[in-house]
Amino acid sequence: MDFQLGYVVAGLIVGFIVGMTGVGGGSLMTPILLYFGVSPANAVGTDLLYAAITKAGGIHVHHKKKNIDWKITGELALGSLPAAGLTLWALHSLSMDTETLNSIIRTTLGYALILTAVAILFKRKIFDYSRKNDAWITRMSRREQMFATVATGTVLGAVVTITSIGAGALGTVALFMLYPLLPTVRLVGTEIAHAVPLTLVAGMGHAGLGNVDWGLLANLLIGSLPGIYLGSHLANRVADHYLRPALAIMLAFVGIKLLF
Repeated sequence: MDFQLGYVVAGLIVGFIVGMTGVGGGSLMTPILLYFGVSPANAVGTDLLYAAITKAGGIHVHHKKKNIDWKITGELALGSLPAAGLTLWALHSLSMDTETLNSIIRTTLGYALILTAVAILFKRKIFDYSRKNDAWITRMSRREQMFATVATGTVLGAVVTITSIGAGALGTVALFMLYPLLPTVRLVGTEIAHAVPLTLVAGMGHAGLGNVDWGLLANLLIGSLPGIYLGSHLANRVADHYLRPALAIMLAFVGIKLLF
């Protein structure tokens, strides 16, 4: 493995921001890798394994603090893991040339980035609305919640497998809409617990397709692991209402650039 400072610094910065804000690493790392000239397919595959490894430590911490609802995690996985497998099978069986595959990933990635930016920018308003208004979604029975959770997992499984984006920001917003009465920290912990197996399965699938750069992955992890540690400890010292809009604008800009 060749030590490449640029990738290590990128891993450090993304890990630091994820630790401070909880924004999914994929929505930041994948555009950075595209900027460095990594192909869309390799950027997605490498980032999926990067996300699985960097977020794995979060499961232990959140489980220890009882911040994970394992029943909801299982229902999400019931939809997302088969969807990830089917998406990988489709990518493999279609036998698309590299240029076509990269084009599909780039387009899907662009839309996912824009949706993530909207989710980040208006997350608090969405959360407040879901709690204060007597909308139909807040009156669902437990059975209806279960089916909606599995369906949400299915959508996330497909989107995350193609773009490496969505498991964090989009997944957390969806869970807040479905479970508005659960504490925020418990839903965040639940989404992290779901994101790790999803990104691991999708990442290993991409590795089987030859879409993972192992040397690049190692360089990113060298920076990201200490970055997440530092960011987590500084999370309460940064004005969230300044940082999140800046991140949302950046992601929307990158998404629009990928599409047009």
